[in-house]
Amino acid sequence: MTRYGMVIDVSKCNACYNCVSACKDEFWGNDYPPYSKAQPKFGQQWVRVDRKERGHFPFIDVSYMPVLCQMCKDPPCAKAAKDGAVYVREDGIVMIDPEKSKGQKQIVDACPYGAIYWNEELQIPQKCTFCAHRVDKGLLPRCVDACPTGAMLFGDIDDPNSEVGRIARSNGEPYRSETTKVLYVGKPEAYEPKPGVGPGVLYIDLYRMTKMFIAGSVALKDSDDLVDGASVSLLSGGREISKTSTDGFGQFKFDALEPGKYTVVVEHPGYRALRMDVEVSESTYLGYLFLEKQ
Repeated sequence: MTRYGMVIDVSKCNACYNCVSACKDEFWGNDYPPYSKAQPKFGQQWVRVDRKERGHFPFIDVSYMPVLCQMCKDPPCAKAAKDGAVYVREDGIVMIDPEKSKGQKQIVDACPYGAIYWNEELQIPQKCTFCAHRVDKGLLPRCVDACPTGAMLFGDIDDPNSEVGRIARSNGEPYRSETTKVLYVGKPEAYEPKPGVGPGVLYIDLYRMTKMFIAGSVALKDSDDLVDGASVSLLSGGREISKTSTDGFGQFKFDALEPGKYTVVVEHPGYRALRMDVEVSESTYLGYLFLEKQ
């Protein structure tokens, strides 16, 4: 059985807003019975782009994440709805019936992702439909079709031969979070983290929106030269959890970190090892770390 889903790569989104514009173009002023009534010109973004700025001057990174209905397998909005106003199609697409849902504002409040909007004029809740009217014709959702970077992929997420299915399986269990290049659900705390439960929209590299980094620059004290290839280790509880080398600009970065206490160790031949304890409550740039000759 087909179960449509989406894989969104946060590292590829550059906030061009093509997805937002394409969605508005598709639904503003257009009814697609029996799936949806027209989206109002203002006040609704069935696809929105969230922005996350991490770090501080002069080391800052900014990431963007398209957010839409997560097409939950067990949707909270359906539980809040009356008279079957919200239902899950056999292909996994969650729909709000524009007739049955009239007056049911509690459907909006039930969404943990803030992806359902209230149409004051029509007195109905509205949201992304994965462009079901297009999918039924073998077409892609407009947001996916309009994305120039390939950040949004759509297909049968349960099919190991589909592109989204292959990506899910190549990254391991979709609800794992031990490494940086894996899939995450948008809000894992809202769902039981086990296979087959929760959202049908998965994210690659969501750590760029939810986790923290430690970064720094390494230089030689005797010459002020930046160091290319210095060995940098990250310790937690006295145990090494990650290791990297400085680049041509003397910079290093450890990402996807939880809040806590860490130790950074910098080593370079002919120079004394440098150790620095860091307590992380937000993404942190350590500035220049100067190595002294032995």
